[in-house]
Amino acid sequence: MKNALLTILIIFWRALVFLPRNVQNVFSQLFGHVFLLLPLKRNKFSKINIDLCFPELSKKERYQIYKKNVISFGDVVFSTGIAWFWSDSRIKKNISYEINGLDTLLNYQKSNTGIMLFFKHSLHLELDARLLSINADIFGVERKHNSEKFQSLQRNGRLKSMKGVADRNSTLSFVRWLKNGKTVLYAPDQDYGKDKSIESTFFNLPASTISAPLKIIEKTGCKTFFINTYFKKKKLIINLEETKFDQSSASSFIKDLNDYIESKIKLNPHEYLWQHRRFKSTLGKNKIYK
Repeated sequence: MKNALLTILIIFWRALVFLPRNVQNVFSQLFGHVFLLLPLKRNKFSKINIDLCFPELSKKERYQIYKKNVISFGDVVFSTGIAWFWSDSRIKKNISYEINGLDTLLNYQKSNTGIMLFFKHSLHLELDARLLSINADIFGVERKHNSEKFQSLQRNGRLKSMKGVADRNSTLSFVRWLKNGKTVLYAPDQDYGKDKSIESTFFNLPASTISAPLKIIEKTGCKTFFINTYFKKKKLIINLEETKFDQSSASSFIKDLNDYIESKIKLNPHEYLWQHRRFKSTLGKNKIYK
């Protein structure tokens, strides 16, 4: 029954993302406003996180970020669908975007230099990755979905342009890629549990942050970049920035990395994926996210 329902939803989803873009925009706004009215658990998480991370703002200002964030979530349906279902030629013809810093990345790739490409969880991260993968050889790391059917859809969608995708727990796969001079996307901005993390700060709050990246960098000798993305009117801006974080210790590295990600989120806070429980291991998932 669940698979049958999921199949129907996927068919409907595919139909939606092949509508003209101006029609998609109407549906995106409609979905976003409906999401705002619904008592969704993820909406609650989003509001809690925004309130925690921006105490210096007024209640009204925080609500405006929250409102814009949830309404923007309506476009996730379309940006993800475009990333997974559209052809490269259709994307190039219909999506307005620019990539800054691409030449530097490509020069490293030509010299067979491994690159760990950090990114934050933006609402449009699937489209970010697809656009970059059209223009450069990119490998990805993912969390396996609970539904096998959806996992297959997700994997096939990501492999439309990516050269390979590994499970986030398959450290050996992306260590091998980096040693072989590949560029690997990696998102360190979620709470993966205390056993895999070091406690640091994020928005001046205690936050468990995965400790693996520094070990991988030391083992592979790879370069590090950060991909920062945001919309400027209707154009998606993708900035590739070479980074040098403090590698004197794991705690220094993670603090540097968290501060960097935080600074990028603050530029366009409504475009960030606030819907995950970022502080569950440190502030208590049954206390603040109950």
